[in-house]
Amino acid sequence: MSGRRPAAVVTGTVRPGWEGVRDAFARGQAEDPGGAQLAVRHGGRTVVDLWTPGTGRFGYGAVPDGATGAAGAGGAYVAQSAGGTTRAGSTHGADGTSGETGTGGEAGTGGAGRAAGTGGEAATSGVPGAATEHARRTGAGAGGDAETGYRNGHRTGDGSATGTESATATGGQALRADSVGVLMSASKALVAVCAHLLIERGVLDPDDPVARHWPEFAAAGKAGTTVADLLAHRAGLPAYTDDPAGLPDALLLDPAARVRALAAMSPVWDPGTAFLYHALTYGDLVGEVVRRVSGGSVGRFFAREVAGPLGLDLWIGLPEGAEHRFVPQRAVRPGPTPGQVARAVERAGLAPGDRLATSLRASSAELARATASFGTRRGRATEFPAAGGIGDARSLARLYAALVGPVDGVRLLSAATVDRARTPCTDHLPQPGVLHRLDGPDRSRFGLGFELPRPGAPLLGEGSFGHAGAGGRLGMAHPESGLAVGYVCTAMAWEPSAGPDPRWMPWTEAVRQAAGLGG
Repeated sequence: MSGRRPAAVVTGTVRPGWEGVRDAFARGQAEDPGGAQLAVRHGGRTVVDLWTPGTGRFGYGAVPDGATGAAGAGGAYVAQSAGGTTRAGSTHGADGTSGETGTGGEAGTGGAGRAAGTGGEAATSGVPGAATEHARRTGAGAGGDAETGYRNGHRTGDGSATGTESATATGGQALRADSVGVLMSASKALVAVCAHLLIERGVLDPDDPVARHWPEFAAAGKAGTTVADLLAHRAGLPAYTDDPAGLPDALLLDPAARVRALAAMSPVWDPGTAFLYHALTYGDLVGEVVRRVSGGSVGRFFAREVAGPLGLDLWIGLPEGAEHRFVPQRAVRPGPTPGQVARAVERAGLAPGDRLATSLRASSAELARATASFGTRRGRATEFPAAGGIGDARSLARLYAALVGPVDGVRLLSAATVDRARTPCTDHLPQPGVLHRLDGPDRSRFGLGFELPRPGAPLLGEGSFGHAGAGGRLGMAHPESGLAVGYVCTAMAWEPSAGPDPRWMPWTEAVRQAAGLGG
């Protein structure tokens, strides 16, 4: 054996003028052990549609196919919320080297949650979507289409990667043109879109008290909590329980039990006076409001009102019929242990018995177990709206494009609604308790349900909005330029406390340049 490592193969199509994005995507993925998809729309039309099976160079922590893991996916999100200043635990990178990992997991960019209803009820409501039709139309599969392939940025010939080569590259199931994967917190955007559709239709208002639609929620001092508080992570409910071990598995996988737990909880801080990322609970809080207003779970509502009209391969609750397309995510380093999380919380200045401390520990434990559940059929079928969305980059880009302009005659939200959704809602607020002392320039920024640009997740620059997810998933749009982007990856590699995902940066700059926004 020569010891030479396999290079990433990039396959797909780009329109004239966008070739630099293909080269940049190849550079960004050159060292990525997992597969990835990148889709870009400009003015409503597809200009970039690329994917790669990855290099397969998984090191410490590689998770067997069918399982799920993430560096810090179950960690507390102290590090990111505090501007990346809190770190805990020694881990190992993909090359086996030691390094410090932030406790932040997805670093305040994503989480999980779900509306009440039977587990997996949305699994029966999926519709054939864009990726299925694309594969059928082009003949794309494990080998991609006939577009020229790139290997570490260099032309390889006809561009077709054989099924054998792809399977070897990922060390298991290959990422293909029609593959779908877990979106982690990029899923939160799907939930936000549902809420904004109801707001635009006049049946929901951000200033409504949540209890107007969900009477049980008024318990334990929450009568004044507004829908906007839920969307902007201001509700004071970052976990389901005050037990630092988190909600038990039997309840965590029961959507109705999660909703009941939130209705009974008292807020950790006075709602609306501070903000902190609601990693899992966001989806249940907003999703239950959607269910109460629309009469169906957020997964069903999304399938009927968003995915169906646009032909998206995006689901909140993966249908059985799409299981054969699912590619699992894989860890490149272990997540923090409960002890490491507890020590990180203590270093942040929180006493062990403080409610905020127990909430951070509980959220960490709950997120770890929810993430692990996505490696099972039950977990994928269950609606976990804030982190368990499943889909592909092509559909994420199509969704965001339909938020800022028409796509095949369908526009989801008006310009006024989009402007309201991207208006900063947390810039003026501190983080709760002593965490305000850790505020830094890279702390999270939220509009109504969407992330806004910050140094660690710059998106497409000022004016853009979107949502990142644990490990590096990313969906975003820039209304003024008409740009919409979806990026889905299988290697859980992004460490938010270290800044933007290195895989994003080359192609993000290339996209902006191709659209005339500069570097």
